Amino acid sequence: MIPKKAFVTKGAGVHSARLASFELALRAAGIEKFNLVCVSSILPPNCKIISKEEGLLQLKPGGIVHCVLARNDTNEPHRLMASAIGTAVPVNEENYGYISEHHSFGEEEIIAGEYAEDLAATMLATTLGIEFDAEMAWHEREQVYKASGYIFDSFHICQTSTGDKNGNWTTVVAAMVFVTTD
Repeated sequence: MIPKKAFVTKGAGVHSARLASFELALRAAGIEKFNLVCVSSILPPNCKIISKEEGLLQLKPGGIVHCVLARNDTNEPHRLMASAIGTAVPVNEENYGYISEHHSFGEEEIIAGEYAEDLAATMLATTLGIEFDAEMAWHEREQVYKASGYIFDSFHICQTSTGDKNGNWTTVVAAMVFVTTD
């Protein structure tokens, strides 16, 4: 079973119960009706990134759906949190890419999202043997990676939120969802 398609999504939820908060975040992301199985960090060869809308049309409620999921929650009022997914896609579609998940507190959306993207791109770069200075800033490394001719694209999706002011549970999720067709 090797997925040929995948899509990214994100959401946030607030509820007095932690589990219900997670459910509401999944609903906001549009993936609450599936039995989610979390997998690690490989974007399969020849896996096409499609829109969330297109992907959801190909999945059936109750289906077992594999995903890379970043999840974070808090019941601390006003606490900033993030969940992000980063993806690095190789130029040669016969090669595999990388997906990373990142969950943090106190990071703005762009910082958490770029961190996740950097993780995925760095994992792919090391696999492909691309030389780089690990001390370089992400934007500098990104240019090195893309100039290498081996990495086609990298991107991220990130959901941030602050903890509910009344102390209810707040959950944020970001996911790369795999579509496996029969």
